[in-house]
Amino acid sequence: MSHSPSKVRRALVGAGTIAVVLGIVYVVLRMGPLAATQVTVQRVERGVLTPSVSGIGTVEARQSWLLGPTQAGRVLKVHVDVGQAVAAGQLLAEMDPVDLDQRVQAQQAALAKARSSLNTTAAQVDDAQARRELANANLRRQRDLARQNFISPSAVEGREQEVKSADAALQGAQANLQAARQEVQRLQAEGAAAERQRQNTRLLAPAAAVVISRDAEPGSTVVAGQPVLRLANPDSLWVKLRVDQSRSAGLQTGLPAQIVLRSDARQTLAGRVQRVELQADAVTEERIAQVAFDQIPATLSMGEMAEVTLTLPPLEQVLVVPQDSVQTYQGRSGVWRLEQGTLAFAPVRLGASSLQGQVQVLDGLQTDDTVVVYSEKPLSPGARFRVVDRLVRQGKP
Repeated sequence: MSHSPSKVRRALVGAGTIAVVLGIVYVVLRMGPLAATQVTVQRVERGVLTPSVSGIGTVEARQSWLLGPTQAGRVLKVHVDVGQAVAAGQLLAEMDPVDLDQRVQAQQAALAKARSSLNTTAAQVDDAQARRELANANLRRQRDLARQNFISPSAVEGREQEVKSADAALQGAQANLQAARQEVQRLQAEGAAAERQRQNTRLLAPAAAVVISRDAEPGSTVVAGQPVLRLANPDSLWVKLRVDQSRSAGLQTGLPAQIVLRSDARQTLAGRVQRVELQADAVTEERIAQVAFDQIPATLSMGEMAEVTLTLPPLEQVLVVPQDSVQTYQGRSGVWRLEQGTLAFAPVRLGASSLQGQVQVLDGLQTDDTVVVYSEKPLSPGARFRVVDRLVRQGKP
């Protein structure tokens, strides 16, 4: 039985067409839009998680001072400039003491006058006391004479009146003396205060420090308490760290810290939490901690920003998943979980996270659940998938 050439050609064309269609179907199913998405998976287990928390901070000085006068005045001299290191007790600036000098001189003159008055009053007391003693002596003699009937009783009454007058004069002199003493004490106190104020016109460094700000120049008028200079101790620099309250559980003194300064992002500096502020920021909902450097960098500047990561105490026997498995789907945070061979999105409530890329799961998963860690493209519920050991170019699911 022979076949015509046309039938052979039609058979070959049909076979080729079938092969092409099958090839297209294969490609579509393996590599096209209908192809199964390659994923890597991991089983959910309990383990030890060493959580960490990060925040942004500002370099500040633990010890700083504002130097200014105790009363309004004019700046006479400023002996230092910004950036200059100063020693404890060093004269930094002077206020014009003209008004205080006049006040001190007036106080001294008033005190001298009060002391002279005190001396005069004391002499008057001595004189009044002597007069009273004389009056008492005369009264005693008159009474003796009256008992012997040498003088009349009226003469005794006259002496008694002299004693009463002498007593009254002595009491008045003693009252004047007390008032004079109080006036001297008041003027002495005012004079001492004026002298201290005059000494306060000399602004001295309270400790070894560096001048960080010069807020007034010679000739400027400042009010009481207004700073002329600002100082800081460069050996007391630390980072004022702000941490979100929702992630601050376990924040305490002594925690190790890794500090990265904005000026040198390539270097990580070691530090430790020195203090946790009792008062949180109610506006930004942040807790505040002070992080000290193990070794303060020589080029550190106040006001510089820093990123700080704190290592918190470890959590035992908690559910953990890779941070890369967590994503957002339809506005909710969760993971893609394998349920009886299909993909389903499982919303989860997360807890602490670690520097090793692990995150604690508080709710939404159980031990031995299987979750997708990486996928070659975005997933959807019920999507076809194929589990592989690794992806050539791994990306988040």
